[in-house]
Amino acid sequence: MRYLPLTDTDRAEMLAAIGAGDIKELYKDVPADVLLDQPVDLPFHAGELEVERQMAALAAENVSAGSVPFFLGAGAYRHHTPATVDHLIQRSEFLTSYTPYQPEISQGTLQALFEFQTQVALLTGMDVANASMYDGATACAEAAMMACRVTRRNRVVLSGGLHPHYREVTQTNARFMGLTIDALPANAEGGENLSEHLDDETACVVVQNPDFFGQVEELSVLADACHAAGALLVVVVTEIVSLGAVEAPGNMGADIVAAEGQSLGNPMGFGGPHVGLFAVRERFLRQMPGRLAGETVDVDGRRGWVLTLSTREQHIRREKATSNICTNSGLCALAFTIHLSLLGEAGFTKLAALNHAAAVTLAGKLAAVPDVEIVNDAYFNEFTVRLPKSAAQVVDALADRHILAGVPVSRLIPDDPAVDQLLLVAATETARPSDMDAFVSALAGVL
Repeated sequence: MRYLPLTDTDRAEMLAAIGAGDIKELYKDVPADVLLDQPVDLPFHAGELEVERQMAALAAENVSAGSVPFFLGAGAYRHHTPATVDHLIQRSEFLTSYTPYQPEISQGTLQALFEFQTQVALLTGMDVANASMYDGATACAEAAMMACRVTRRNRVVLSGGLHPHYREVTQTNARFMGLTIDALPANAEGGENLSEHLDDETACVVVQNPDFFGQVEELSVLADACHAAGALLVVVVTEIVSLGAVEAPGNMGADIVAAEGQSLGNPMGFGGPHVGLFAVRERFLRQMPGRLAGETVDVDGRRGWVLTLSTREQHIRREKATSNICTNSGLCALAFTIHLSLLGEAGFTKLAALNHAAAVTLAGKLAAVPDVEIVNDAYFNEFTVRLPKSAAQVVDALADRHILAGVPVSRLIPDDPAVDQLLLVAATETARPSDMDAFVSALAGVL
């Protein structure tokens, strides 16, 4: 819909209808000293053609991910999305649908959510999954709050390998929920012993796998330690494609899995929208936030779907709500489901293998550059590189050469000199050999 401004006649009719002589009367209750005496410093109106040209010129200053060698990750990953995904989600019955307030009317929406839940449960190795959350960070916070409800404890231990954004969102929620957060310092070298931080007040330990620095860990021993202490293990996954190669969190003893599903069906889109994944053990089902679509039969015995669980205050009494998440990111969840359905199990595991192979190839090339060190000893499609100088400066220099080389750790963990020379590098199936060679060559030149 085009924006068509009102005419002077339109404004006069509106003022007359409300009994105001002029627009200034609308602000008569505002103190005169806070009213502007001149227009704000913004360009005056222009014709549509002129505005389109100006916006196009601004957009041209951006560098799109597909136009240059691209190795950024740190929680948002570039993958190839089949054209079929976008074609299907733009069908009107999907594109215009929203939260199912009268859910049983929309059987197609509920069936799509049911399939999505099934896929998430299978990927994570858990018993049951909900019908999505905002994104991985809010899912992580919800997982911590849920663990506190389940255990009736209020202390949460956050691994130093947890994504800084996830940590900050969890801390923000905890501050208003009266929870205690014990956040361990970030350490790219790994080796933290989370079991040492367990006590009889600990509700859960939150650990990411692969972690923020790309390191892959085996979590069974930690899960056993948590359970022995009466605490829950929350596993966060920011790169869902990793579960095509890495052991599922549920198989390693996780009680709650909070993940980001952006990699499947959802382009990066300047940081969003994303889709949060949330899966739990069945015994914790009643404390799970969000919604749960279930399968049933109608009075004639025909297969159908219902909204089995609704946990937010608009559906149930406020004091019984477990979450204030107000939407289930339905369109993004649908894109996730369509993409994964197109891949199938074999295609998904092959995609994971392609990602890991690309990362291994790139790591080998980078390790051959003098004074460059690969920090990780196990990784999926993202790893940490230690450079001989500031990673942020190197990234800027490479950007000038039209190479998006990675994410300086200092950008997400500022004011920590220990991470100044660390660079997060991700290589997905979209990274071509020529892109890797250009990256390595330019890096050697910059160093």
